[in-house]
Amino acid sequence: MPKGEGKGWSKGRKAADDPRIAKNADVHRGKSYVRHVALELDGRVRYHRARAYEWSSLTAYAVGLAATDGCLNRDGRHLNFTTEDEELMQHFMFAIGRDVHYQAERTATGGIVYRTDFSDVALYRWFAAAGLMPAKSLILGELKVPEEYTLQCARGLMEGDGGVYNFTHVATKKAYPNYRYERIIVSFNSASRRHLEWLRVKLEPHAGGPGWLTITPPKNGRHEFTSLRYGKTAGLRLLPLLYRDASVPRLDRKWRIWDSYRSRHGAEGGT
Repeated sequence: MPKGEGKGWSKGRKAADDPRIAKNADVHRGKSYVRHVALELDGRVRYHRARAYEWSSLTAYAVGLAATDGCLNRDGRHLNFTTEDEELMQHFMFAIGRDVHYQAERTATGGIVYRTDFSDVALYRWFAAAGLMPAKSLILGELKVPEEYTLQCARGLMEGDGGVYNFTHVATKKAYPNYRYERIIVSFNSASRRHLEWLRVKLEPHAGGPGWLTITPPKNGRHEFTSLRYGKTAGLRLLPLLYRDASVPRLDRKWRIWDSYRSRHGAEGGT
């Protein structure tokens, strides 16, 4: 900087007549920036660097995971994600595009859970707009997911708190002692029946059937528990669609159940 030029030296100058301004403009060309926005929380004004979240295959998957294993804190800015599967934790971190740190914790029964707590006002508000809320387990309803991302969100719901089950039935009738019947089932689980009733409607056009709801009544101090299941025919239609989008992570241990069945029976779909 030439001698005698201090703060405000560039005022009124343009890139066309000052090489220093031209050089600085080249550095920033093509980049986008977001400003710090003031947020009034708990009576105090804080500043948070805003970040734009938009619907995509990855963010729809993240919404599904957050709806099962995630939690929005009542303070309006903190989020938590807790899972027994470290791979699922890594998938969640990847899907929200953050380098979120997490820790392993020992449970009272001797198991391990992986937990992350972090502050992100923009993500918090985006999740809330998608239908999530604090203490959601019993009151979660519909998720406001665009139609084109329904299946990616459903993959997150299934991998977070559902499953793919493959087993063989043995005939009970003595007339068919050697008969075996292999089944594959896709399941979604929730403590909120209303949430699964919404999901049932959204998946029916893809599965070719409504699936069936299994209700476990409250007992021993526990709340009602609901499962949405798709049997062999509907499951074989649904699974290739759930795994069709290769840009979305997949929980390996659940995908392998489907992949093993697919490789043995020549079922289509999946990646």
